Amino acid sequence: MNDLIPLHETILARIAAAAQRAHRDPAEVTLVAVTKTHGPEVVRDAIDAGMTLFGENKVQEAAWKIPLCPSSAHWHLIGHLQSNKARHAVRLFEAIHSVDSAKLFDVLESAARQAGTRPEIFLEVNVSGEPSKYGVTPEALPALIDHILNGAQALTLTGLMTMAPFDPEPEHARPHFARLRELRDRMEAQFAISLPNLSMGMTNDFEVAVEEGASHVRIGTALFGARPKISRPALDADTTSGIL
Repeated sequence: MNDLIPLHETILARIAAAAQRAHRDPAEVTLVAVTKTHGPEVVRDAIDAGMTLFGENKVQEAAWKIPLCPSSAHWHLIGHLQSNKARHAVRLFEAIHSVDSAKLFDVLESAARQAGTRPEIFLEVNVSGEPSKYGVTPEALPALIDHILNGAQALTLTGLMTMAPFDPEPEHARPHFARLRELRDRMEAQFAISLPNLSMGMTNDFEVAVEEGASHVRIGTALFGARPKISRPALDADTTSGIL
């Protein structure tokens, strides 16, 4: 028996219960199965267990892993993205959750136009104010959105993303998730746009995130256990030219 089947079913049941508590339709919440450092065999088992959308933190890892996985898998980049990896990211991922500056947007937009791809983007917002976290500040978010709306042709802005500070008590994450939702609502009103996606919540706090309006929850450990260390090729022109 595929051990991931009951784990997947349990996570979906918890998502559904959290959605119902918030008077939401569970179908509004998408599970992003985070396969960081797990090999292609884990992805294959996850697909057999019913998962379809996978999240990767690093472009380098995705570049060698994705070609070894079934073509039915869909991929989102959920980790920090360096500008020099943009041309690979727009070819590998259907959505990028971690756009946090006008400079990164410009590089991604140019790369997507050249590649002929049209990925969705989420803007990463540092709602907690932690210096160790990436993301645009809430105060700078309107200027970034304005820049994107004036320059986007290949990329489509569909939502926001955040990471709450780690805390063993999930309820402590609630104010951060609520603030991201409130920011989204304000940006929709200010710019007369639709931002349906809120990427927030991980293994420790995803139920609270769902209650606060998450559209995408990023779950790895609860599905796949502790992350193993795996060896992988470096990402450079030689190793990726035959992959991308």
